Amino acid sequence: MATPGDMRAGSVGLQRFGLGFALGQSDAIRAEARDRMLAEIAAGPPAQPAGVAYSGAAEIGRALYAFEDKVKLERETKRPAAAQPSMQLANAMPADGKATASAPQNQMAETPKPAPNEPELPFRTYRDEVKARVDLALTADTGLSERLTMFWSNHFCIGATKSNICRIMAGAYEREAIRPHVFGRFEDMLIAAESHPAMLDFLDNRLSIGPNSSAGRRRGRGLNENLAREILELHTLGVSGGYTQADVTNLARIITGWTVVGREAVLGFPGSFAFNAGLHEPGVTPLLGRRYDQPGRAQGVAALIDLARHPSTARFIATKLVRYFVADDPPAKLVDLLSATFRDSGGDLPAVYRALIASDEAWKAPATKLRSPQEFMLAAYRATGIQPNFGQILGPLGAMGQPFWQPSGPNGYADTNAVWASAEGIKTRIDVAAGWGRQAANAAPDPRRLTDDILGPLLSPETRQAVARAESKPQAIALMLMSPEFQRR
Repeated sequence: MATPGDMRAGSVGLQRFGLGFALGQSDAIRAEARDRMLAEIAAGPPAQPAGVAYSGAAEIGRALYAFEDKVKLERETKRPAAAQPSMQLANAMPADGKATASAPQNQMAETPKPAPNEPELPFRTYRDEVKARVDLALTADTGLSERLTMFWSNHFCIGATKSNICRIMAGAYEREAIRPHVFGRFEDMLIAAESHPAMLDFLDNRLSIGPNSSAGRRRGRGLNENLAREILELHTLGVSGGYTQADVTNLARIITGWTVVGREAVLGFPGSFAFNAGLHEPGVTPLLGRRYDQPGRAQGVAALIDLARHPSTARFIATKLVRYFVADDPPAKLVDLLSATFRDSGGDLPAVYRALIASDEAWKAPATKLRSPQEFMLAAYRATGIQPNFGQILGPLGAMGQPFWQPSGPNGYADTNAVWASAEGIKTRIDVAAGWGRQAANAAPDPRRLTDDILGPLLSPETRQAVARAESKPQAIALMLMSPEFQRR
């Protein structure tokens, strides 16, 4: 039989590693929290969001190019009639000038016209992906898989506002490059993330050309180092990981040719990943003291595998995981444990997670972490039973500063309290919580009972009293959501 200590520890664990206790869940989940999380790790890849419009990047790319061709044609037909003949001819010819005039019309026919007041295709797809992603998190058991997906999606982040490709593919990127590898090997996730069309567009590798490649000699264009720099600084070794500017430049050479298939579909499905040998820098290239002479795409894959297995990568990832889950100032012993597990297992992520979840130090650390806006929103909707529409997702997250897949830079959203605990940030949370209190008031149970159920052994006398003395049901629910026990994990 579970002791009060077990129940309290389980409550802490559900908030620290998961998404918190959900309305309607059995209290047994608190006593079983650690075992359930270990079982979740053993079960394999996280579930995929349901009901999204497109299966993946290739299908999305084709739809996006058709949409952009349609928009272009509509824009040009509004110009003076005298300009029409030459413009129609230009529209009939793709960039290489080789295809027939029928291709754009066929593509445009496949793009459904949005209903009245519906946003255009890129934002509409982003909206549907976000909604499906949130719906999945609201039905999760402990929420560990979803929290890990959030961590890795932010670690290998893209920005949906960068371009049409990034916006329309943001959800597919997480579904294709992140989720299948959350309970796999780090090197596989690294390769999947760096070769995804959304990443190649976000960090401009599709613009990178080997200076001595056939295309580089012909066009007089050269390297773009954005993706190479972030692979080293943000995705693997870390800023203090021991690389130099020469390594950045050489990695950029190694991954030239990693690009996105254009609308002409010469190298594959439009919008999908392709290796273009004509853009690839030829020859042997050194990186971190090793020489890479593999042919074509294999050269980049070999370099990424070595980066994934580098000791600096193990420590960098371990530090980020402990900071994300446990404390802004990561306990050194826990970082050492996860780093050693990462190295010894060859980057086997389930082994790293098991070491984290099995560690008593990770469970007993004080609850000092403030839930991020995304964590706060998901926990609040799980606790109150609110079934949000897209506006009820985008609005609060936009106000609190963490909409899905829209960080301001390639370093992703911050994972420390300083960013989220400002006076303005807390004031915004209060306003958001008040709105959720009003939304939940009609359907939610009595706030006192709700607070007892959701916070369980974590509930303090002060919070219980504040909820009991609230002037209204909406205010009582808001007070529960803003309580220290709910906000901190």
